[in-house]
Amino acid sequence: MPHFKISPTGLIAAASSMAFGSAVATRAQTAEKTVWAGTYSAEQATRGKAAYAASCAACHGESLAGIDVAPPLTGAGFLNNWNNTSAGDLFTRIKTTMPLNAPDSLSGRTVSDIQAYLFQANGFPAGDIALPPSAPMMANVKIVAAKPPA
Repeated sequence: MPHFKISPTGLIAAASSMAFGSAVATRAQTAEKTVWAGTYSAEQATRGKAAYAASCAACHGESLAGIDVAPPLTGAGFLNNWNNTSAGDLFTRIKTTMPLNAPDSLSGRTVSDIQAYLFQANGFPAGDIALPPSAPMMANVKIVAAKPPA
């Protein structure tokens, strides 16, 4: 029977690979859900409405309908742009590019609160748990324009 000698560095590399593999397997097992499954809380959307008024309404309008070059954040225009993408993708766009005069200045919690408000304004139902404050934690939440059949 062959005898293998593993160095401490090799042992660390092997352990890291196993841990990474477990993380990938866990992520792969996380069930994808849609925004129709109640992915934000009503309380979060309320906070998001206030944050939207302070940071977004000047460009996108109080009614979220868009102004000049700022696109609408409700209705067909918004849903066509974001249909079949993840909530994490939307989070990243807001976090890194908004507000236009101060990109990447909003906290993760503020961005997820604003996103909850956008979901509410687009008719997606609230649930019991708030959207998480980071893009990777929202990667399994899919924005789907049409409500899936029950």
